[in-house]
Amino acid sequence: MKMKRYLTFGFVCLLLAVIAGGVSFLNRADARPAPQTVKVSSGSIEETVLASGTLYAIKSVEIGAQVSGQLKQLHVSLGQQVKKGELLAQIDPVLQQNSLKEAEAERENIEAEIVAKEALLKQYRLNFERQQLLLPADATNKTDYESAEAQYQSTLAGCQALRAQLKKAVIAVATAKANLAYTRITAPMAGTVVEIEAEEGQTLVSSQSVSTILTLADLDRMTIKAQISEADVLKVKPGQDVEFTTLGDPEAKYHGTLRAIEPSPVEDSSSSSSAVYYNGLFDIDNSDHQLRVGMTAEVTIVLAKQERALLAPVGVLHDNGHQFETMVDIFNGERPEPRRIKVGLNDTVNVEIVAGLKEGDTLILHSGSLPAQDTSEKFDGMRPPGGPMGPPPGRM
Repeated sequence: MKMKRYLTFGFVCLLLAVIAGGVSFLNRADARPAPQTVKVSSGSIEETVLASGTLYAIKSVEIGAQVSGQLKQLHVSLGQQVKKGELLAQIDPVLQQNSLKEAEAERENIEAEIVAKEALLKQYRLNFERQQLLLPADATNKTDYESAEAQYQSTLAGCQALRAQLKKAVIAVATAKANLAYTRITAPMAGTVVEIEAEEGQTLVSSQSVSTILTLADLDRMTIKAQISEADVLKVKPGQDVEFTTLGDPEAKYHGTLRAIEPSPVEDSSSSSSAVYYNGLFDIDNSDHQLRVGMTAEVTIVLAKQERALLAPVGVLHDNGHQFETMVDIFNGERPEPRRIKVGLNDTVNVEIVAGLKEGDTLILHSGSLPAQDTSEKFDGMRPPGGPMGPPPGRM
């Protein structure tokens, strides 16, 4: 009887342990965390291309010396704004003044020779005319006639040669005057002095290359050269909206329009990278002169934009949004419900929902990246031309 009681007690304890374990298992099953969800919302979305750029003056001129001499005086300083025609620098004009005086003296000498030669020509012409009258009447011999003719013709040719020399002397005087004027260096345009390469007292030698004194730039408008990778350059077209920020003031945004894309890639001999980039060009107003030459610009080129669109995080998609038509999981409070949807623009954070969902739908946000599904047979012909993220039909 005592053994029977022990067995009954053990059986009851075992049954209670089994019941307790089952209850604990059920409690743990019920305590599993609910999936992380997010609701479909509305807002604006942009598909963009990012690039890094550099600011340049829209127009820049290197001003140099066209004549040799000592730089006598600089009339401007670095950063000074000048008007067109304003005096920038003065080269010692002594050499050019002497050259002008020499050229003028040579011209005057030739002019005097012409006067003397023309007086002699007149005398020889009259003598020749008399010989022409006397020869038919046998009042002179043929030798005197031929001598008078030769004197007249040679003197006439000498006058013509002197007149040619006079033209050359006049040109020499004009050249000397131009060289003298070049000693006064004036601004060819309105702008800002952005670089000074010569100092007062320095001797400038003008040979095959012009000696640069300073650089003048128009900073009222700037040109940005944005380096676009070859992976993105085919998506970018002139006329697209562009915005950029600078490293010095990332809160200030500047807006412009893409003007052109250079057909040749950027040459960078200092880089060993095999990456290929093309310069995209656009201009920006800089009337306040806040932007400076050489600044780095973080450029965003807007490929497409939707102001009022249904949006969901990229993390709800089964294939990370790389297909025009894809799958998501709707959470109805009990279990996930797979649904096929169409997507449009993708900014790598959010994706535009074109069809299959409505605002307020609750979607399951996947914690990790799921492997892309092979949908080549299911959605054959659904992908738009030009890439997987092309615009949906009817929204060009």
